[in-house]
Amino acid sequence: MTSTVRGAQLARLLGQWHSLPGRHRSPDYAALAGAVRGLLSDGRLPLGVRLPAERELAESLAVSRTTVSAAYRTLRESGHLTSRRGAGSWTTLPSGHRVATSGLWAAGDDRDILDLGVAAHQAPEELIGAARAAVDDLPRYLGSAGYLPSGLVELRDAVAAGYTARGVTTSAEQILITAGTQQALDLVLRLSVPVGSPVLVETPTYPNALAALAARRARISTHGLDSATGWDSEMLLEALRQGRPRCAYLIPEFHNPTGHLMDAGLRERLVATAHAAGTELIVDESFVDLPLDGDGMPPPVAVFDRHSRVVSIGGMSKAYWGGLRIGWVRASAPLVQRLAAIRVGVDMASPVLEQLVAVRLLAQAGRIVAARRAELRARRDTLVTALREQLPEWTFTVPRGGVMLWAELDGPISSALARAAEDVDVRLAPGPRFGLDGTLERFLRLPFTLPEDDLVEAVKRIASVRYDLDRAVRPSWRTSSVIT
Repeated sequence: MTSTVRGAQLARLLGQWHSLPGRHRSPDYAALAGAVRGLLSDGRLPLGVRLPAERELAESLAVSRTTVSAAYRTLRESGHLTSRRGAGSWTTLPSGHRVATSGLWAAGDDRDILDLGVAAHQAPEELIGAARAAVDDLPRYLGSAGYLPSGLVELRDAVAAGYTARGVTTSAEQILITAGTQQALDLVLRLSVPVGSPVLVETPTYPNALAALAARRARISTHGLDSATGWDSEMLLEALRQGRPRCAYLIPEFHNPTGHLMDAGLRERLVATAHAAGTELIVDESFVDLPLDGDGMPPPVAVFDRHSRVVSIGGMSKAYWGGLRIGWVRASAPLVQRLAAIRVGVDMASPVLEQLVAVRLLAQAGRIVAARRAELRARRDTLVTALREQLPEWTFTVPRGGVMLWAELDGPISSALARAAEDVDVRLAPGPRFGLDGTLERFLRLPFTLPEDDLVEAVKRIASVRYDLDRAVRPSWRTSSVIT
């Protein structure tokens, strides 16, 4: 089912469209068409959504129907709108404007590169001690086959205790240990998303989630996040009511890549609406351990779940180390049993030794995570200062947590900038990697996980190539890279 945006909703997204730069040189219809194209290129207005009827939009914008009719005609001529008599008009992109989002990149090991494509950091110093202690623990398990599809009970207990401490009473039977958060998502999708099922995701969103959904051949619809304010609650809930997707994949804690934090009120309404629509919520909590400012965290989405509609996934990659491939699923006990059965056909079980290392690290969580937050807070502030000094035309909301900020550039140059930056040994993740069909060219994800001196140097190099982009640039093929 094609979702529809109402006139009042589109008017709210358009904002002060009549006062945009260059407006005094354009007639009303051209300015309106340009504003709609901007929403599409930024990903705030999804592709394939049905726009309101001309009369409805005219009333919402307080303009003549002739103005809206001319704007729609302009959008059809530019390839941004497709209309069919009796069926309405829905958003598209011009032929050929499409960027594939495979989510798969070859790992780079060039230590001379300042890599801002990977939103992850080095291991904590406690890892070596935890690994040595884990080796001492290992003999207890050597007498068994070592295949534990659900995970070590002591690690499941530790993860469950973490959820209970956050206000969601959880037992070990509700936890499945996986080889990272990505495998957790993949297993949930294998169970919950039959081939061709409708799935709702945010845009922008995590590229590897799009890859996992593509592998399931899901029919993806999107909810566009505003770069400054995050989720539009009414449009998100309306997307659930109208589309009734099988699943919705959301990142409510320090969203990847925008860094936004979903408020408690929307979390509660989201669960209720998902239940009414028959939608399962897959909640990615990868960054939940990393609030950087003093304000308290909202309750987990699962707090509001009364009907087993919420499946939470998380892991140790962001707060601890990506090389420790430990993730998990929190769900109802019957669902965890079904996921474990599926997991046997994938990789049998997670390595026992790595799980023992995880148990030791979680026992030191208070100290390790506090140090990580302090480190990230300093690096975030350094990146913000460098951007404001070197690239003052760029705008962004300073994230309250997580490991990244989402910058709006001074033009649709994200991919071109990423190509140019490689010439000065900086690797970037351009905006289109986080969306569908070539949108988000005005945006760039910038992690603050590198050391502070490296962040300052990276921004200087980015600024140096930014100001050369208006000159002729010779296109060239680039080596693919990992984005996490």
